[in-house]
Amino acid sequence: MRYRSSDRALLTAFVPLTLLIAAVAASCQAAAQNYPSRPIILVVPNPPGGTVDIMARAVADTLSRGLGQQVVVENRAGGASGTVAARGVAKATPDGYTLLIGYTTLLATSPSLYPNVGFDPRKDFSPVGLIASAPSVLIANLDVPARNAQDLIALMKASPEPYQVGSPGTGSTNYLTAGLFAARAGVKIQQIPYKGSAPVINDLIGGHIKVAFNPIPVSRAAIENKLIRALAVSSLKRSSLFPDVAPIAESGLPGFDAVLTYGIVGPAGMPRAIVERLNAELKIALATERVQQRLFQEGAEPSPTTPEDYGAIIDREEAQWATLIKSMGLKAGKD
Repeated sequence: MRYRSSDRALLTAFVPLTLLIAAVAASCQAAAQNYPSRPIILVVPNPPGGTVDIMARAVADTLSRGLGQQVVVENRAGGASGTVAARGVAKATPDGYTLLIGYTTLLATSPSLYPNVGFDPRKDFSPVGLIASAPSVLIANLDVPARNAQDLIALMKASPEPYQVGSPGTGSTNYLTAGLFAARAGVKIQQIPYKGSAPVINDLIGGHIKVAFNPIPVSRAAIENKLIRALAVSSLKRSSLFPDVAPIAESGLPGFDAVLTYGIVGPAGMPRAIVERLNAELKIALATERVQQRLFQEGAEPSPTTPEDYGAIIDREEAQWATLIKSMGLKAGKD
């Protein structure tokens, strides 16, 4: 078979390129087989002490033992609800040595609230796996004649004025959950955003507001001491801390599901072998009693997943909250 000179030139150029691709693939495979060979940074885009930080530290020690290298939790509280830190991780080398705690506010609501977050939650990260999900709790002042979500919806529909609903901050997951609840129930509410979760409890006990959506850990003591009443939780399943409190989905709004999720992601393009190794070790960590008890204390439910399942959760949450945020006309820093 004869080749024209142009064909020979093309083949000459193609062969080195093929060898280069093969060499890169072999190098990546070797790196994945030796992974990890040095400490891993797990970035928390928030200050120490908060729930996101607790989630990271709950699994870091067990991951370190399983991987044979230290998983170092690094707090990078750079502002803009963690988006600055997330942007940095998205641009990091995808070798498995820089990971990020991803959570609903960061990956699902911030892209719609902030005009230029600098990353695409679907395209710029490699999902590793879900750590846990945490529902909000729908709570009421003791004078409110409701025992569940269905009772409350009836009261809201009978009210001549929009029903006041408290939450810890405009744009927070609890604030959005209240908006989703109103939209699904077909009721009018007046959102009363507070600067934090504790003031919500104080005003609810004092009768300054009637109902609120709030995180479970902050609300737990007041509920258990019968200072306020828990009407429902926002997850499809019951909370381990309040198994007698029915989900909203069981009382008035079938299929209602609004939770705060926490997981681990890395930069897009991480080798599959590294993602699978991290996912396997994360599942082992979530099966330990120590990690489970720590998560339960935060009102969270351990939720091991495959990388693909966590990717689907990120996609579903972003789609759900983006639609709601647009309908509510929300932007960062605005009511």
